[in-house]
Amino acid sequence: MEGKHNDLKAWLYLLPAILFLGVFMVYPLIDVFIYSFEEGYNSASQTFFGVGLYNYSYVLHDPYFLQALKNTFILVIITVPVSTALALLISVGLNSIKALKNLFQTVYFLPYVTNTLAVGLVFMILFKPTAYSDGLVNQLIKAFGGTAVDFIEGPYWAKMFVLCFYTVWAVMPFKILILTSALASVNPDYYNAAKVDGTSPFRIFRKITLPMISPMIFYLVITGFIGAFKAYSDAVALFGTNLNAAEMNTIVGYVYDMLYGDSGGYPSFASAAAIILFAIVLTITCINLSVSKKHVHY
Repeated sequence: MEGKHNDLKAWLYLLPAILFLGVFMVYPLIDVFIYSFEEGYNSASQTFFGVGLYNYSYVLHDPYFLQALKNTFILVIITVPVSTALALLISVGLNSIKALKNLFQTVYFLPYVTNTLAVGLVFMILFKPTAYSDGLVNQLIKAFGGTAVDFIEGPYWAKMFVLCFYTVWAVMPFKILILTSALASVNPDYYNAAKVDGTSPFRIFRKITLPMISPMIFYLVITGFIGAFKAYSDAVALFGTNLNAAEMNTIVGYVYDMLYGDSGGYPSFASAAAIILFAIVLTITCINLSVSKKHVHY
């Protein structure tokens, strides 16, 4: 009886969280899944004229979605490893600094609490040529004998470079904070034993530091992939709301446009795109979980 009573109490404690997740996560996901198969769904009349795979076929053949898919994958492939590697390098450096360590940690964390759109405007000033200036970055390029480039309205590679650079800069503070905490939690006895044996610093880092903080690195990689696939506000901050015209839309931006943008009013297409994004993220997460079994030490 006591065991059943304790089980009931546990379920009662969990009930608020279960209800919250059910109402705001599980039900919407099921609803979106259903909408994605309803052809010609009209949100005003709540009617549709058929059920099938047409919405998925339309989305997968839509040039705007294919462009958004390409942009998102480029963003993920570049920003996740680069930001994680840089954050690890900076965290190791911060961990070895005793004086002013807290000050440096605060400076590196400031971008994380800064408004996304405000930072985007600063990046526009840095990269976008105006009638009065070519922008600070172009001035540096010309100072070294290069040619000015319009990074905001110019060639595709230039715009993608700015978006990747901005994303890396925006996500690094959180990663630095997590990795700095992970490095501080490593038992110093391991380092002392390695130094007694005359182990080189690089070998210590590879054989002790990396394995000990591998769970945190794995966590950052997983969340980094998910966050990069959900990118949208960064692109809006840099290139404005008409991302299709700028060829810089993302999958989340495509979903938003299908619901509320200039081409809005197509919840079935938006739902199909959202389910495709969900499937991509789920697949990559499962792959990462499989790889982590061999390389992550708990």
